Amino acid sequence: MSERTSQVLPLSFEQASFEFDPVLIKRLRNQRSVDRIVGQPRALRSLEMGLSLPKVGYNIFVSGESQSGRHAAVRHAIEQVQDDLSGLRDIVYVCNFTQPDSPHVLTFIPGEGSRFVDSLEQFNHSITLFANESETFLSNAHTLVDSLLVQFPQKELERYFFGLKGDITRQDAHIRRLGKADEALASRYLGNLVVDHSRSTKRPMIIESHPSVGNLFGTVNTKEKPAHLSYHPGSLLESCGGFIIIDAPELFSKEGLWEALKRYLDATSLAQKGGDAVKGELANSIIRPQIPPLPIKVILIGSEQLYDALSEKDDRFLSLFKVNAQFDYTMSLTEETIGQTISNIEHVASRKGLLPITDDGLAQILRYSAWFVESRLHLSTQFPILYDLLDEANFWAKKEQKQTIDRSMILKVNDERSYASGIYQEKINEQIKNGEVIISLQGAKVGVVNGLAVIDQGAYSFGTPTVISATVAPGTEGIVNIEHEAGLSGEIHDKGLLILEGYLRKHYARSFPLSIYAGIAFEQSYAEVDGDSASSSELFALLSAIGELEVRQDIAVTGSVNQMGEIQPVGGINEKIEGFFHTCRSLGLTGKQGVIIPYQNVTNLILSYEILQAIKDRTFFIYPIRTIEEGMRILTGRPSGVRNAKGNWSAGNFNYDIENRLRRMYQAGLSGRS
Repeated sequence: MSERTSQVLPLSFEQASFEFDPVLIKRLRNQRSVDRIVGQPRALRSLEMGLSLPKVGYNIFVSGESQSGRHAAVRHAIEQVQDDLSGLRDIVYVCNFTQPDSPHVLTFIPGEGSRFVDSLEQFNHSITLFANESETFLSNAHTLVDSLLVQFPQKELERYFFGLKGDITRQDAHIRRLGKADEALASRYLGNLVVDHSRSTKRPMIIESHPSVGNLFGTVNTKEKPAHLSYHPGSLLESCGGFIIIDAPELFSKEGLWEALKRYLDATSLAQKGGDAVKGELANSIIRPQIPPLPIKVILIGSEQLYDALSEKDDRFLSLFKVNAQFDYTMSLTEETIGQTISNIEHVASRKGLLPITDDGLAQILRYSAWFVESRLHLSTQFPILYDLLDEANFWAKKEQKQTIDRSMILKVNDERSYASGIYQEKINEQIKNGEVIISLQGAKVGVVNGLAVIDQGAYSFGTPTVISATVAPGTEGIVNIEHEAGLSGEIHDKGLLILEGYLRKHYARSFPLSIYAGIAFEQSYAEVDGDSASSSELFALLSAIGELEVRQDIAVTGSVNQMGEIQPVGGINEKIEGFFHTCRSLGLTGKQGVIIPYQNVTNLILSYEILQAIKDRTFFIYPIRTIEEGMRILTGRPSGVRNAKGNWSAGNFNYDIENRLRRMYQAGLSGRS
């Protein structure tokens, strides 16, 4: 077998670069077509179905990242079906004569509700007059009810009119004693028109951004009026026959509100607290207005994490919200999506009265869009983020008395943002420079590798090198995660360490047990470490310590690894590379420094022009690797070797040294036990 000595070549300037062709930009911007919703075909298809299906349970949960166009898309989709008024009804509450605390609900075609309430008011006025003639009150009142039956012959009203007659009969003795109708009786037969669609031209669309018991279900004040007159509707009742959009995080921030909404959607009674002291729990004195048998479409807008949590933990959720409209934060990079993005950017710029944007300015905004989602194959659907970039570029262009927003102004925004938010990053580099943070960017060491981490500070994030060290000795403890022992390691990071042990067993401990004590630590790190993006760095440090192999300190490493030794992609790749580059630059570039990254992450590279120039000048290098062995060849400068027919590594390579040392540690363990 031939030695495996081939080296991974660093990326060329052309491979590391990513740009949008200004010629393409010029052509596409002449094909203006502003689409309100871009890059969400799946979500729009789900919305169309969910909004059109009148079936029970087909409410909609809209999931996705904020600023991905969820609210605008929902409003736009609703507007397409708002003209169908067939489901609209006026809603009137009247007295429930047998259960006054549960007002009876009546529905009417638009316009009939107000006519019915007016008729009840006339009826109420008449029986008040008849009460002065107590001997004939009952017969006169029944005659009036019969006339109402003629005016409103709907079958569903017969039950109410039957109850009305019965109540008048019961009140007859009371009126005979008083000789007149008291105030309570006078308001007993009035109606409460809570929803009036007599002038509606579209189905209601209510946006409930501040859901509460009162806002959703209405309020009551039984101190002043009978129960049916004291009820003031909430947005759920007002949206009957139409649509209500509710902010899900706000809904779940109010204790008991989700449970109340489920009861409502299950068509049970509303439970409202009397008065204005709504605290999120039921009062001792409540009214329960009947729920009208009318369609309502509830649209909750929240995150994917919230949708997943509800699906898993709430057994009623999926039966009530059968439609999930998933909004993606990215869209494929095609001429169509490029053109749509350009059109939307120019539309917003024109509407806001911003300076004209040049072709290279648009190209740079598109590059930022791809950078934001870390992909050369995608663009961001979170357009407000691009609009913010545009606003800031317009500010700096005017400040510098420019007539247009060009490429330099977009880059200016990035520089200014980095400057404004870069205090902590600058302090870390100062600590490295003055030796407070101990890190070597030249030479070679045993058991020490420079890893790369991303630090998030709100909307700003940056990369920084972090020293990962490993020590080994004969033992049976296996790999000890020092971060875990100190309570600073997350579950994913713990898993990554266990994978390293699996790699050692598969690649080296084939004919003897693994007998090792190994300690791995993130030096001068005092925050919790989680994720597996440093697992390859940890493995390189471990292999270096086991084989007593010096590894280069001028090359930093990022990447996840599996038990097979295959390198896996990681996030934050641009920030990590730029963070290490800036650290090297602050101490002085040597012309040999660089980073090792997973080869899959090449499609995520959208680097600063300063780094691209350094790559072009061959003063900074990016090595994309597929396996641990490829990385070890770069870090040690030695071949990996091959196994012979007996399964042993040939001498003179790092794999031989590592396996030989592991075998000696096993033998040392045997000697210690004998």
